Amino acid sequence: MSQIARIRTHMVDPALITKALDDLEKAYEVVEEGRNASRGDIWVKMFGPNLLLQRSRDGYDAICSVNRTRFVRKLVQRYAYQAARAKLEAQGFTLASEEIEEEGRIHLTLRRMT
Repeated sequence: MSQIARIRTHMVDPALITKALDDLEKAYEVVEEGRNASRGDIWVKMFGPNLLLQRSRDGYDAICSVNRTRFVRKLVQRYAYQAARAKLEAQGFTLASEEIEEEGRIHLTLRRMT
């Protein structure tokens, strides 16, 4: 019997969540329809226990098996990356380079022509 975890996230934009999921390895399928799809919930069908990104007042909560928490951390990191890039590109910045360190930190170099 696996334990279920509810992880509160600051992810609010479903389009950026989809981009973040696209960045990660494709060992899953995103299912839009299903239980509570009208509320905006996102089902991520995976090999083994699935992941539900449930819409809440403050954004999305990840409902998953405890052994999926590492995947959720990666997803939240990629979401933050996508959100930062979208915000900065809207302000006129372009990505000059990207560096991913061994422990997973991401360093972006951005430029803006004035």
